[in-house]
Amino acid sequence: MARESDLRPEEHVRRGVARTLRSGLLLLVLLGALGAWLSLGAFTLAPGQAAVLLRLGRHAGTITEEGFHLVLPPPIVLRQIVNAEQVRTEDFGHVAAEGAALDKEAELEAAMQTADNNIVRIGFSVQYRTKDSFAALYRVEDPVAVVRDAAQAAMREAVGAMTVDGVLREQRDALTADVARELQTILDTYDAGIDIVGVQLRDVQAPAQVRAAFDDVIAATQDASRLVNEAEGYRNEVLPGARAQAAELTAAADAHRQAVVAEATGEAARFRAIVAEYRKAPAVTEKRLYLETMEQVLPKVEKVIIERGTTSVVPYLPIGREPGERKREPVESTREPREKQGEP
Repeated sequence: MARESDLRPEEHVRRGVARTLRSGLLLLVLLGALGAWLSLGAFTLAPGQAAVLLRLGRHAGTITEEGFHLVLPPPIVLRQIVNAEQVRTEDFGHVAAEGAALDKEAELEAAMQTADNNIVRIGFSVQYRTKDSFAALYRVEDPVAVVRDAAQAAMREAVGAMTVDGVLREQRDALTADVARELQTILDTYDAGIDIVGVQLRDVQAPAQVRAAFDDVIAATQDASRLVNEAEGYRNEVLPGARAQAAELTAAADAHRQAVVAEATGEAARFRAIVAEYRKAPAVTEKRLYLETMEQVLPKVEKVIIERGTTSVVPYLPIGREPGERKREPVESTREPREKQGEP
């Protein structure tokens, strides 16, 4: 093989170009492989998703922001995407098909003992979602099994502290609240990374032997509630009218009081004015008051006025007149009166 120094210049240039091309191609292959490897660390999170990152097997963080993200590719950083906002439901003690019979496992889940040693059948549902994605993935082996076991334990504990009447009618809201609170406490103790959204009662029934009697009690309770609501509605309908009538009567009484007081005040002022005039001229005032009083007392009585000192009076008999006929004119005496002696 000829040495490179013995080659002609053209051959020397050709071999240099070939080496350069091979080096460039190798570099391009390496860059392509590096880019493909780095692209493995790119990912996109949809709304409600979270990415749990493990760097060389150790928890490096959890990404919850939606959108595009870039981290070191595997095997340096491993990621696990979780639907953190998805609400999951677990059913207990009842079947989905309405009217279908419960199987043996569901019947055992549903049968629970109350504080007064009665057996009730309770079907319920638990809604939950992921609170800590890393804990939900790596703290417990089977989150669904943990939720189911803890939910049954919490429900049985809550039912065991209530009477059968409370479970069936009186304390159902308190029962679901107690179960949700106790279930959340259990899951937090396990560090399961699960958040309880709610607990709903689906099917609560008394024992089959006394179910009819309990149904009658429930129906009576519903009737009582309906009657109470009707009474409340009637009261709400009647009370405004009664209050308006009372206000109207109060206003009328107040107006009457003011009118009476005003009239009494006016009469008192008039009486004081008359007293003042009487003090000035007693005789004249007395006569005027007498005439006014007689005019008020005997407004419709036929009157005959005779002057003082008259020696004789012409007899007057209203023969043939019925009560209520028009008054006659006063009868005047045809004789001259006697001389008045100091009479007014």
